[in-house]
Amino acid sequence: MNKIKINLNQKIHFVGIGGIGMSGLAQIMKNMGFKIQGSDMVNSKNVERCRKIGIKVFKSHKRENIHNISILIKSSAIKNNNPEIKAAKEKKIIILKRAEMLAHVVSLKTNIVVTGSHGKTTTTSLISNVLYSAKFDPTIINGGIINSFNSNAKLGKGNWAVLEADESDGSFLNFPINYSVVTNIDREHMEFYKNFKNLKNSFLKFLNKTPLIGKSFVCIDNTELYKLSKKVKNKNFYSYGFSKKANFQVLNPLYKKDYSVFDLKISIPGEKIKIIKKIRLNLIGSHNILNSVAAISLCLHIGINIKVIKRSLKNFSGIQRRLTKVFNFKDREFFDDYAHHPTEIKSVLKSLRVTSADRKIISVFQPHRYSRLKLLNKDFSSSFKDSNLVVLCPVYAAGEKIDKKYNPVNFAKLITQHSNVQVILVNNQEDLNNFFKKNLIENEIVICMGAGSISRWLREMKF
Repeated sequence: MNKIKINLNQKIHFVGIGGIGMSGLAQIMKNMGFKIQGSDMVNSKNVERCRKIGIKVFKSHKRENIHNISILIKSSAIKNNNPEIKAAKEKKIIILKRAEMLAHVVSLKTNIVVTGSHGKTTTTSLISNVLYSAKFDPTIINGGIINSFNSNAKLGKGNWAVLEADESDGSFLNFPINYSVVTNIDREHMEFYKNFKNLKNSFLKFLNKTPLIGKSFVCIDNTELYKLSKKVKNKNFYSYGFSKKANFQVLNPLYKKDYSVFDLKISIPGEKIKIIKKIRLNLIGSHNILNSVAAISLCLHIGINIKVIKRSLKNFSGIQRRLTKVFNFKDREFFDDYAHHPTEIKSVLKSLRVTSADRKIISVFQPHRYSRLKLLNKDFSSSFKDSNLVVLCPVYAAGEKIDKKYNPVNFAKLITQHSNVQVILVNNQEDLNNFFKKNLIENEIVICMGAGSISRWLREMKF
Protein backbone atom coordinates (compact mmCIF):
# COMPACT_ATOMS: atom_id res chain seq x y z
CA MET A 1 0.00 0.00 0.00
CA ASN A 2 1.53 3.29 -1.11
CA LYS A 3 1.32 5.94 1.58
CA ILE A 4 -0.51 9.16 0.72
CA LYS A 5 -0.84 12.26 2.86
CA ILE A 6 -4.41 13.29 3.61
CA ASN A 7 -5.44 16.18 5.79
CA LEU A 8 -8.86 17.29 6.96
CA ASN A 9 -8.80 20.41 4.77
CA GLN A 10 -8.69 18.42 1.53
CA LYS A 11 -11.96 17.86 -0.30
CA ILE A 12 -12.60 14.21 -1.25
CA HIS A 13 -15.10 13.27 -3.98
CA PHE A 14 -16.81 9.86 -4.29
CA VAL A 15 -17.94 8.87 -7.79
CA GLY A 16 -20.82 6.40 -7.42
CA ILE A 17 -21.40 7.29 -3.78
CA GLY A 18 -24.74 5.44 -3.77
CA GLY A 19 -23.06 2.03 -3.78
CA ILE A 20 -23.30 0.17 -0.48
CA GLY A 21 -19.53 0.11 0.05
CA MET A 22 -18.91 3.63 -1.22
CA SER A 23 -21.63 5.18 0.93
CA GLY A 24 -20.31 3.38 4.00
CA LEU A 25 -16.76 4.63 3.53
CA ALA A 26 -17.99 8.17 2.75
CA GLN A 27 -20.00 8.23 6.01
CA ILE A 28 -17.04 6.94 8.04
CA MET A 29 -14.71 9.59 6.61
CA LYS A 30 -17.29 12.35 7.11
CA ASN A 31 -17.60 11.33 10.76
CA MET A 32 -13.80 11.39 11.03
CA GLY A 33 -13.89 15.07 10.05
CA PHE A 34 -12.97 14.94 6.34
CA LYS A 35 -14.64 17.17 3.75
CA ILE A 36 -16.67 14.68 1.73
CA GLN A 37 -18.90 15.05 -1.32
CA GLY A 38 -20.04 12.68 -4.05
CA SER A 39 -22.14 12.00 -7.11
CA ASP A 40 -24.56 9.34 -8.26
CA MET A 41 -27.09 8.99 -11.04
CA VAL A 42 -29.79 7.54 -8.77
CA ASN A 43 -31.36 8.67 -5.53
CA SER A 44 -31.37 5.78 -3.08
CA LYS A 45 -31.51 5.04 0.62
CA ASN A 46 -27.70 4.96 0.66
CA VAL A 47 -27.57 8.44 -0.89
CA GLU A 48 -30.13 9.72 1.62
CA ARG A 49 -28.06 8.33 4.52
CA CYS A 50 -25.10 10.33 3.20
CA ARG A 51 -27.12 13.52 2.82
CA LYS A 52 -28.57 13.08 6.31
CA ILE A 53 -25.13 13.53 7.87
CA GLY A 54 -24.26 16.53 5.71
CA ILE A 55 -22.56 15.02 2.65
CA LYS A 56 -23.30 16.93 -0.56
CA VAL A 57 -24.36 14.54 -3.34
CA PHE A 58 -24.72 15.63 -6.99
CA LYS A 59 -27.41 13.76 -8.92
CA SER A 60 -25.28 13.52 -12.05
CA HIS A 61 -21.75 12.81 -13.24
CA LYS A 62 -20.28 16.09 -14.58
CA ARG A 63 -16.81 17.57 -14.93
CA GLU A 64 -17.76 20.59 -12.82
CA ASN A 65 -18.63 18.36 -9.84
CA ILE A 66 -14.94 17.84 -9.08
CA HIS A 67 -14.00 21.52 -8.89
CA ASN A 68 -11.38 22.13 -6.19
CA ILE A 69 -11.10 18.53 -4.99
CA SER A 70 -7.84 16.87 -3.93
CA ILE A 71 -8.70 13.17 -4.10
CA LEU A 72 -11.26 11.23 -6.15
CA ILE A 73 -12.54 7.85 -4.94
CA LYS A 74 -14.14 5.67 -7.57
CA SER A 75 -16.52 2.75 -7.32
CA SER A 76 -15.59 -0.45 -9.16
CA ALA A 77 -18.83 0.02 -11.12
CA ILE A 78 -17.61 3.32 -12.62
CA LYS A 79 -16.04 3.11 -16.07
CA ASN A 80 -12.94 5.06 -17.16
CA ASN A 81 -14.99 7.08 -19.67
CA ASN A 82 -16.93 8.69 -16.83
CA PRO A 83 -16.66 12.51 -17.24
CA GLU A 84 -15.50 12.99 -13.64
CA ILE A 85 -12.78 10.35 -14.02
CA LYS A 86 -11.59 11.89 -17.29
CA ALA A 87 -11.52 15.38 -15.79
CA ALA A 88 -9.60 14.15 -12.72
CA LYS A 89 -6.96 12.56 -14.96
CA GLU A 90 -6.58 15.78 -16.94
CA LYS A 91 -6.16 17.77 -13.72
CA LYS A 92 -3.74 15.16 -12.29
CA ILE A 93 -5.98 14.66 -9.26
CA ILE A 94 -5.20 11.58 -7.14
CA ILE A 95 -7.60 8.76 -8.11
CA LEU A 96 -8.07 5.85 -5.72
CA LYS A 97 -10.29 2.78 -5.70
CA ARG A 98 -12.59 2.45 -2.71
CA ALA A 99 -10.54 -0.40 -1.25
CA GLU A 100 -7.33 1.62 -1.52
CA MET A 101 -8.87 4.52 0.40
CA LEU A 102 -10.38 2.19 3.00
CA ALA A 103 -6.99 0.54 3.52
CA HIS A 104 -5.52 3.97 4.39
CA VAL A 105 -8.40 4.80 6.73
CA VAL A 106 -8.03 1.59 8.80
CA SER A 107 -4.24 1.25 8.61
CA LEU A 108 -3.85 2.06 12.32
CA LYS A 109 -6.62 -0.30 13.49
CA THR A 110 -6.50 -3.99 14.41
CA ASN A 111 -8.38 -5.32 11.41
CA ILE A 112 -10.71 -8.27 11.02
CA VAL A 113 -11.19 -8.77 7.28
CA VAL A 114 -14.03 -10.99 6.04
CA THR A 115 -14.12 -12.26 2.47
CA GLY A 116 -15.47 -15.14 0.38
CA SER A 117 -17.83 -15.69 -2.52
CA HIS A 118 -20.93 -15.93 -0.31
CA GLY A 119 -21.89 -15.16 3.27
CA LYS A 120 -19.37 -12.41 3.95
CA THR A 121 -21.97 -9.71 4.70
CA THR A 122 -23.75 -11.85 7.30
CA THR A 123 -20.45 -13.01 8.82
CA THR A 124 -19.16 -9.42 9.02
CA SER A 125 -22.42 -8.38 10.69
CA LEU A 126 -22.28 -11.21 13.25
CA ILE A 127 -18.67 -10.45 14.19
CA SER A 128 -19.46 -6.73 14.44
CA ASN A 129 -22.43 -7.42 16.67
CA VAL A 130 -20.38 -9.59 19.04
CA LEU A 131 -17.55 -7.04 19.26
CA TYR A 132 -20.06 -4.27 19.90
CA SER A 133 -21.72 -6.37 22.64
CA ALA A 134 -18.29 -6.97 24.18
CA LYS A 135 -17.79 -3.16 24.28
CA PHE A 136 -14.92 -3.18 21.77
CA ASP A 137 -16.67 -0.27 19.98
CA PRO A 138 -15.33 -1.31 16.55
CA THR A 139 -15.30 0.61 13.30
CA ILE A 140 -17.50 -1.30 10.85
CA ILE A 141 -17.67 -1.27 7.06
CA ASN A 142 -20.17 -3.83 5.77
CA GLY A 143 -21.85 -4.79 2.50
CA GLY A 144 -25.35 -4.71 3.95
CA ILE A 145 -27.43 -2.68 6.39
CA ILE A 146 -27.09 -4.12 9.90
CA ASN A 147 -30.52 -3.73 11.47
CA SER A 148 -29.23 -3.03 14.99
CA PHE A 149 -27.21 -0.04 13.68
CA ASN A 150 -29.56 0.84 10.76
CA SER A 151 -26.41 1.36 8.74
CA ASN A 152 -23.66 -0.54 6.95
CA ALA A 153 -20.98 1.71 8.44
CA LYS A 154 -20.05 2.83 11.93
CA LEU A 155 -17.07 4.80 13.20
CA GLY A 156 -16.02 3.29 16.52
CA LYS A 157 -13.75 4.76 19.17
CA GLY A 158 -12.04 1.42 19.80
CA ASN A 159 -8.87 0.01 18.25
CA TRP A 160 -10.68 -2.64 16.17
CA ALA A 161 -12.16 -2.55 12.67
CA VAL A 162 -14.37 -5.17 11.03
CA LEU A 163 -14.34 -4.98 7.23
CA GLU A 164 -16.15 -6.84 4.49
CA ALA A 165 -13.61 -7.25 1.69
CA ASP A 166 -15.00 -7.44 -1.85
CA GLU A 167 -13.15 -9.95 -4.01
CA SER A 168 -14.95 -8.98 -7.23
CA ASP A 169 -12.11 -6.84 -8.60
CA GLY A 170 -9.16 -8.17 -6.60
CA SER A 171 -9.20 -5.15 -4.27
CA PHE A 172 -9.54 -7.35 -1.16
CA LEU A 173 -5.77 -7.88 -1.40
CA ASN A 174 -5.20 -4.20 -0.54
CA PHE A 175 -6.35 -4.42 3.07
CA PRO A 176 -3.96 -4.61 6.00
CA ILE A 177 -4.88 -7.83 7.82
CA ASN A 178 -4.57 -8.93 11.43
CA TYR A 179 -7.37 -11.51 11.52
CA SER A 180 -9.47 -12.79 8.65
CA VAL A 181 -12.33 -15.09 7.66
CA VAL A 182 -12.74 -16.82 4.31
CA THR A 183 -16.26 -18.25 4.02
CA ASN A 184 -15.99 -20.12 0.69
CA ILE A 185 -14.79 -19.92 -2.91
CA ASP A 186 -17.17 -20.20 -5.86
CA ARG A 187 -17.07 -19.56 -9.59
CA GLU A 188 -17.97 -15.88 -9.53
CA HIS A 189 -16.69 -12.60 -11.07
CA MET A 190 -15.11 -14.35 -14.04
CA GLU A 191 -15.45 -11.12 -16.04
CA PHE A 192 -12.55 -9.83 -13.92
CA TYR A 193 -10.56 -12.99 -13.16
CA LYS A 194 -10.99 -14.60 -16.62
CA ASN A 195 -10.78 -18.11 -15.13
CA PHE A 196 -11.34 -19.97 -11.86
CA LYS A 197 -7.63 -20.61 -11.33
CA ASN A 198 -6.89 -16.88 -11.14
CA LEU A 199 -9.67 -16.41 -8.58
CA LYS A 200 -8.32 -19.21 -6.39
CA ASN A 201 -4.79 -17.83 -6.62
CA SER A 202 -6.05 -14.48 -5.36
CA PHE A 203 -7.61 -16.13 -2.31
CA LEU A 204 -4.35 -17.99 -1.69
CA LYS A 205 -2.48 -14.67 -1.74
CA PHE A 206 -5.04 -13.32 0.73
CA LEU A 207 -4.53 -16.21 3.16
CA ASN A 208 -0.76 -15.97 2.89
CA LYS A 209 -0.97 -12.30 3.98
CA THR A 210 -2.06 -13.29 7.50
CA PRO A 211 0.70 -12.22 9.93
CA LEU A 212 2.10 -14.67 12.49
CA ILE A 213 0.56 -12.62 15.31
CA GLY A 214 -2.87 -12.91 13.65
CA LYS A 215 -5.04 -15.81 12.49
CA SER A 216 -7.32 -16.80 9.62
CA PHE A 217 -10.53 -18.79 9.96
CA VAL A 218 -11.39 -20.97 6.97
CA CYS A 219 -14.54 -22.97 6.16
CA ILE A 220 -13.35 -26.41 5.04
CA ASP A 221 -16.88 -27.57 4.15
CA ASN A 222 -16.23 -25.73 0.90
CA THR A 223 -14.30 -28.18 -1.30
CA GLU A 224 -12.31 -25.54 -3.18
CA LEU A 225 -11.34 -23.74 0.01
CA TYR A 226 -10.33 -27.02 1.68
CA LYS A 227 -8.01 -27.81 -1.24
CA LEU A 228 -6.60 -24.29 -1.18
CA SER A 229 -5.93 -24.44 2.58
CA LYS A 230 -3.43 -27.23 1.92
CA LYS A 231 -1.33 -24.76 -0.08
CA VAL A 232 -1.15 -22.00 2.56
CA LYS A 233 2.51 -21.53 3.42
CA ASN A 234 2.47 -20.65 7.11
CA LYS A 235 -0.60 -22.76 8.05
CA ASN A 236 -1.64 -19.91 10.33
CA PHE A 237 -5.36 -20.66 10.31
CA TYR A 238 -8.10 -22.57 12.10
CA SER A 239 -10.80 -24.43 10.21
CA TYR A 240 -14.53 -24.47 10.85
CA GLY A 241 -17.55 -26.33 9.45
CA PHE A 242 -19.73 -29.41 9.81
CA SER A 243 -16.70 -31.52 8.81
CA LYS A 244 -15.14 -33.80 11.43
CA LYS A 245 -11.76 -32.41 10.34
CA ALA A 246 -12.68 -28.87 11.44
CA ASN A 247 -11.10 -27.24 14.50
CA PHE A 248 -14.53 -25.74 15.19
CA GLN A 249 -17.12 -28.40 14.29
CA VAL A 250 -20.89 -27.94 14.23
CA LEU A 251 -22.79 -30.68 16.07
CA ASN A 252 -26.50 -31.47 16.49
CA PRO A 253 -27.99 -28.67 14.35
CA LEU A 254 -31.67 -28.01 14.94
CA TYR A 255 -33.61 -25.87 12.45
CA LYS A 256 -36.68 -23.97 13.64
CA LYS A 257 -38.92 -21.59 11.73
CA ASP A 258 -37.30 -18.42 13.07
CA TYR A 259 -34.01 -19.58 14.58
CA SER A 260 -31.38 -22.32 14.72
CA VAL A 261 -29.74 -24.20 17.61
CA PHE A 262 -26.48 -26.16 17.57
CA ASP A 263 -23.52 -27.39 19.63
CA LEU A 264 -19.90 -26.59 18.83
CA LYS A 265 -16.93 -28.93 19.30
CA ILE A 266 -13.56 -27.16 19.59
CA SER A 267 -10.44 -29.18 18.81
CA ILE A 268 -7.30 -27.02 18.95
CA PRO A 269 -3.94 -28.84 18.75
CA GLY A 270 -2.31 -28.95 22.19
CA GLU A 271 -5.53 -28.04 24.00
CA LYS A 272 -8.25 -30.07 25.65
CA ILE A 273 -11.33 -30.70 23.47
CA LYS A 274 -14.29 -28.51 24.47
CA ILE A 275 -17.97 -28.67 23.56
CA ILE A 276 -20.18 -25.59 23.79
CA LYS A 277 -23.83 -26.59 24.16
CA LYS A 278 -27.03 -25.05 22.83
CA ILE A 279 -25.90 -22.03 20.88
CA ARG A 280 -29.02 -20.24 19.65
CA LEU A 281 -28.78 -18.18 16.46
CA ASN A 282 -31.49 -15.75 15.47
CA LEU A 283 -31.15 -16.79 11.80
CA ILE A 284 -32.21 -19.88 9.85
CA GLY A 285 -30.33 -22.25 7.55
CA SER A 286 -27.15 -24.32 7.66
CA HIS A 287 -25.29 -21.60 5.75
CA ASN A 288 -26.04 -19.12 8.52
CA ILE A 289 -24.89 -21.59 11.16
CA LEU A 290 -21.57 -21.68 9.30
CA ASN A 291 -21.45 -17.88 9.21
CA SER A 292 -22.06 -17.76 12.96
CA VAL A 293 -19.36 -20.36 13.67
CA ALA A 294 -16.87 -18.18 11.82
CA ALA A 295 -17.84 -15.35 14.17
CA ILE A 296 -17.75 -17.55 17.28
CA SER A 297 -14.35 -19.07 16.54
CA LEU A 298 -12.72 -15.71 15.79
CA CYS A 299 -14.28 -13.95 18.77
CA LEU A 300 -13.27 -16.74 21.16
CA HIS A 301 -9.73 -16.53 19.80
CA ILE A 302 -9.43 -12.81 20.55
CA GLY A 303 -10.68 -13.36 24.09
CA ILE A 304 -14.40 -12.59 24.12
CA ASN A 305 -16.37 -14.54 26.72
CA ILE A 306 -18.70 -17.24 25.35
CA LYS A 307 -21.61 -15.84 27.39
CA VAL A 308 -21.28 -12.52 25.56
CA ILE A 309 -21.06 -14.32 22.21
CA LYS A 310 -24.12 -16.48 22.90
CA ARG A 311 -26.18 -13.49 24.00
CA SER A 312 -25.19 -11.52 20.90
CA LEU A 313 -26.13 -14.34 18.49
CA LYS A 314 -29.43 -14.95 20.24
CA ASN A 315 -30.38 -11.27 20.00
CA PHE A 316 -28.97 -10.62 16.52
CA SER A 317 -31.57 -8.66 14.53
CA GLY A 318 -30.28 -9.53 11.07
CA ILE A 319 -29.23 -7.71 7.90
CA GLN A 320 -31.44 -6.07 5.34
CA ARG A 321 -31.97 -8.08 2.16
CA ARG A 322 -30.82 -11.35 3.78
CA LEU A 323 -34.04 -13.38 3.98
CA THR A 324 -35.79 -10.26 5.24
CA LYS A 325 -39.54 -10.50 5.80
CA VAL A 326 -40.97 -7.38 4.14
CA PHE A 327 -44.67 -7.86 4.85
CA ASN A 328 -47.55 -10.30 5.34
CA PHE A 329 -50.63 -10.27 3.17
CA LYS A 330 -53.35 -12.28 4.88
CA ASP A 331 -51.58 -15.60 5.58
CA ARG A 332 -48.85 -15.18 2.95
CA GLU A 333 -45.32 -14.08 3.81
CA PHE A 334 -43.16 -11.98 1.46
CA PHE A 335 -39.37 -12.15 1.81
CA ASP A 336 -36.54 -10.23 0.16
CA ASP A 337 -33.04 -11.62 -0.43
CA TYR A 338 -29.90 -10.48 -2.24
CA ALA A 339 -29.30 -13.99 -3.67
CA HIS A 340 -28.06 -13.63 -7.26
CA HIS A 341 -25.79 -16.69 -7.60
CA PRO A 342 -26.88 -20.37 -7.83
CA THR A 343 -25.22 -21.29 -4.53
CA GLU A 344 -27.02 -18.46 -2.73
CA ILE A 345 -30.39 -19.33 -4.27
CA LYS A 346 -30.06 -22.98 -3.25
CA SER A 347 -29.12 -22.03 0.33
CA VAL A 348 -32.04 -19.62 0.73
CA LEU A 349 -34.60 -22.06 -0.66
CA LYS A 350 -33.21 -24.97 1.36
CA SER A 351 -33.50 -22.88 4.54
CA LEU A 352 -37.15 -22.11 3.78
CA ARG A 353 -37.97 -25.68 2.80
CA VAL A 354 -36.45 -27.23 5.95
CA THR A 355 -38.49 -24.95 8.21
CA SER A 356 -41.69 -24.81 6.09
CA ALA A 357 -42.04 -28.28 4.58
CA ASP A 358 -45.82 -28.09 4.14
CA ARG A 359 -46.02 -24.65 2.49
CA LYS A 360 -45.90 -23.57 -1.14
CA ILE A 361 -42.75 -21.59 -1.96
CA ILE A 362 -42.88 -19.11 -4.85
CA SER A 363 -39.49 -17.89 -6.06
CA VAL A 364 -39.36 -14.54 -7.85
CA PHE A 365 -35.97 -14.35 -9.58
CA GLN A 366 -34.42 -11.37 -11.31
CA PRO A 367 -31.14 -12.48 -12.98
CA HIS A 368 -28.26 -10.07 -12.42
CA ARG A 369 -25.91 -9.47 -15.39
CA TYR A 370 -26.05 -11.31 -18.71
CA SER A 371 -22.44 -12.42 -18.30
CA ARG A 372 -23.15 -14.21 -15.00
CA LEU A 373 -26.25 -15.87 -16.44
CA LYS A 374 -24.33 -17.06 -19.50
CA LEU A 375 -21.43 -18.47 -17.45
CA LEU A 376 -23.63 -20.26 -14.88
CA ASN A 377 -26.67 -21.02 -17.03
CA LYS A 378 -27.01 -24.69 -16.07
CA ASP A 379 -26.20 -24.03 -12.41
CA PHE A 380 -28.96 -21.42 -12.23
CA SER A 381 -31.44 -23.73 -13.93
CA SER A 382 -30.98 -26.42 -11.25
CA SER A 383 -31.16 -24.00 -8.29
CA PHE A 384 -34.93 -24.00 -7.78
CA LYS A 385 -35.63 -27.62 -6.76
CA ASP A 386 -36.96 -26.53 -3.35
CA SER A 387 -39.42 -24.13 -4.97
CA ASN A 388 -43.00 -24.90 -6.05
CA LEU A 389 -43.15 -22.13 -8.64
CA VAL A 390 -40.66 -19.76 -10.23
CA VAL A 391 -41.58 -16.30 -11.49
CA LEU A 392 -38.82 -15.20 -13.86
CA CYS A 393 -38.20 -11.47 -14.32
CA PRO A 394 -36.16 -9.76 -17.05
CA VAL A 395 -32.38 -9.62 -16.60
CA TYR A 396 -31.04 -6.65 -14.62
CA ALA A 397 -28.10 -5.67 -16.84
CA ALA A 398 -26.15 -3.69 -14.21
CA GLY A 399 -24.46 -1.59 -16.88
CA GLU A 400 -23.82 -4.43 -19.33
CA LYS A 401 -24.98 -4.30 -22.92
CA ILE A 402 -28.17 -6.21 -23.65
CA ASP A 403 -27.35 -9.72 -24.82
CA LYS A 404 -29.66 -10.25 -27.78
CA LYS A 405 -28.86 -13.97 -27.77
CA TYR A 406 -30.50 -14.37 -24.36
CA ASN A 407 -33.94 -15.95 -24.68
CA PRO A 408 -36.06 -15.93 -21.50
CA VAL A 409 -38.37 -18.65 -22.84
CA ASN A 410 -35.42 -20.99 -23.38
CA PHE A 411 -34.04 -20.21 -19.94
CA ALA A 412 -37.46 -20.87 -18.39
CA LYS A 413 -37.59 -24.25 -20.15
CA LEU A 414 -34.15 -25.05 -18.78
CA ILE A 415 -35.31 -24.28 -15.23
CA THR A 416 -38.36 -26.50 -15.70
CA GLN A 417 -36.17 -29.29 -17.01
CA HIS A 418 -33.44 -29.18 -14.33
CA SER A 419 -35.44 -28.05 -11.29
CA ASN A 420 -38.70 -29.84 -12.12
CA VAL A 421 -40.77 -26.73 -11.43
CA GLN A 422 -43.26 -24.58 -13.32
CA VAL A 423 -41.92 -21.21 -14.52
CA ILE A 424 -43.98 -18.07 -15.21
CA LEU A 425 -42.47 -15.17 -17.21
CA VAL A 426 -43.20 -11.54 -16.35
CA ASN A 427 -42.04 -8.56 -18.41
CA ASN A 428 -41.89 -5.78 -15.83
CA GLN A 429 -42.85 -4.56 -12.37
CA GLU A 430 -46.51 -4.08 -13.29
CA ASP A 431 -46.75 -7.64 -14.64
CA LEU A 432 -45.35 -9.00 -11.37
CA ASN A 433 -47.81 -7.00 -9.31
CA ASN A 434 -50.74 -8.18 -11.46
CA PHE A 435 -49.58 -11.80 -11.26
CA PHE A 436 -49.76 -11.78 -7.47
CA LYS A 437 -53.09 -9.98 -7.43
CA LYS A 438 -54.62 -12.78 -9.51
CA ASN A 439 -52.75 -15.94 -8.50
CA LEU A 440 -52.10 -16.03 -4.76
CA ILE A 441 -54.25 -18.66 -3.07
CA GLU A 442 -53.32 -19.25 0.58
CA ASN A 443 -50.41 -19.93 2.93
CA GLU A 444 -47.69 -19.25 0.35
CA ILE A 445 -44.16 -18.06 1.02
CA VAL A 446 -42.93 -15.61 -1.62
CA ILE A 447 -39.18 -15.03 -1.81
CA CYS A 448 -37.89 -12.32 -4.17
CA MET A 449 -34.23 -12.79 -5.13
CA GLY A 450 -31.71 -10.69 -7.04
CA ALA A 451 -29.17 -7.88 -6.78
CA GLY A 452 -31.03 -5.39 -9.00
CA SER A 453 -34.37 -3.60 -8.72
CA ILE A 454 -36.40 -6.58 -7.46
CA SER A 455 -36.20 -5.38 -3.84
CA ARG A 456 -37.85 -2.09 -4.81
CA TRP A 457 -40.49 -3.92 -6.87
CA LEU A 458 -41.40 -5.99 -3.83
CA ARG A 459 -41.63 -3.00 -1.51
CA GLU A 460 -43.82 -1.09 -4.00
CA MET A 461 -46.21 -4.02 -4.48
CA LYS A 462 -49.90 -3.17 -4.02
CA PHE A 463 -52.83 -5.49 -3.50
